[in-house]
Amino acid sequence: MPASFQTAPEGRDTPISIDGRHTVSGNAMTPPWPEGLAEIVLGLGCFWGAERLFWQLPGVHVTAVGYAGGETPNPTYRETCTGRTGHAEVVRVVYDPKVIDLETLLRHFWEAHDPTQGDRQGNDIGPQYRSIILTTDEAQRDLAERSRAAYGEALARVGRGPITTEIVPLETFYYAEDYHQQYLDKNPGGYCGLKGTGVSCPIG
Repeated sequence: MPASFQTAPEGRDTPISIDGRHTVSGNAMTPPWPEGLAEIVLGLGCFWGAERLFWQLPGVHVTAVGYAGGETPNPTYRETCTGRTGHAEVVRVVYDPKVIDLETLLRHFWEAHDPTQGDRQGNDIGPQYRSIILTTDEAQRDLAERSRAAYGEALARVGRGPITTEIVPLETFYYAEDYHQQYLDKNPGGYCGLKGTGVSCPIG
């Protein structure tokens, strides 16, 4: 466990309770998914704007926000915001590969944030805001790594620093509290911290 997470909150055995129905699509936010769908979990800063980005894409069946990549089981938002759980704020994206491919999802991911900032996105500071891709199989991991290398080259050509995005296998996705789910649908004027670099990703 990284040193900064050695004092991670204990967490709890019981998952956070959510309504489970996406307020935009009406689809269930919990598995099992319809046959033929795939999922990937992406962290690109505050999860409110990130979720809206993906639910708007044709071929995305459902999205949900939550926490992943850390130590604390079933963390709360307050615990995650301490930076001690090890978790990042993330979006679970369940999609139909026949309609939208992973390359396209990754292009939107890279272009919607600045993946060179380490433990922050703009004014949102802390490890919970780091850039991270959590994959569900080896094919996803290989493609994510290739896309990271390609976007890193594109950023380097305009003088941007190296990408700090983690690419790791998904272990557990923990749902965030109900009021965070589809937050910008429920609060259209709410905060959205997404801000890309202006550099196009040469995939997708």
